[in-house]
Amino acid sequence: MSIFHVILLAIVQGLAELLPVSSSAHVVVAEKLLGLDPSTPQMTLLLVMLHTGTMFAVIAYFWTQWKRTYFSSADAFQRFAIRVVWATVLTGAIGYPIMKVIEKTAFHGASKGEIEQLFGRLDLVAPALAVAGLLILLAGLMEKRRMGAHEKVYGDSVTMRQAGWMGAIQGLCLPFRGFSRSGATISTGMLVGASKERAERFSFAMAVVITPAVVGKEALRLLKASHAATTAGAPIDLHGSIMTSLLGALFAFLAGLVALRWLSSWLEEGRWYLFGIYCLVASAVVYVLHYGPMKL
Repeated sequence: MSIFHVILLAIVQGLAELLPVSSSAHVVVAEKLLGLDPSTPQMTLLLVMLHTGTMFAVIAYFWTQWKRTYFSSADAFQRFAIRVVWATVLTGAIGYPIMKVIEKTAFHGASKGEIEQLFGRLDLVAPALAVAGLLILLAGLMEKRRMGAHEKVYGDSVTMRQAGWMGAIQGLCLPFRGFSRSGATISTGMLVGASKERAERFSFAMAVVITPAVVGKEALRLLKASHAATTAGAPIDLHGSIMTSLLGALFAFLAGLVALRWLSSWLEEGRWYLFGIYCLVASAVVYVLHYGPMKL
């Protein structure tokens, strides 16, 4: 894998991970266009580092806002902690069982690696992108009609009800690549009465909470693959991939900062619905790429 491939994937990941357009959908398409195998240990290592880079971009971008709101006092932090724990519990309670049901029914008998590849199928990514696009479009249009009439809350966080709905929809995003996490959670928050600023701030706080678990899962997959290769007498040399992966993390971090500024700007200017239109167009493009004459 060349430096060019690493930088390109880092920029795609950094932008799409934090914009409400589904990073997994874009990364899957980019990997297929570049002829890369996402199941290789080198690609797994790169994806771990790219996720880490975008997580630090979120922390760097929102830290001042979080410090002013969630960490302004012990009481404010307690309210935030209760809500983010509640949302994360719902994410796990909904997302994990769905993933297990899919694995044991639709992908019964397949190995973990095969399941990962099946989840990345473009014919499954396309409808997930379409659903995310419709949800974003609905939230954006309703936001224009509401003109700022939001449920009043004590403090500067979302309500328990709003946090619950956002956590629940985040759980639905986990098994389905193409169903944008940020797009779905922010849109859901807006639809249940949260202001767009609070929905955005809380959505990315939830992301920072679950990202270490996602990175840990990928790192565990990397260790298992490395151990299996060593046992088979063909050890994998990842040392050469570490520096390029660190470079990828840096570019993902920088692209993530650009994406967050773009996202916040369009939210503030009432252009959220445009991300929904993009997802619908992207869904159509992915469908054509899968079923068209140049099938990927």
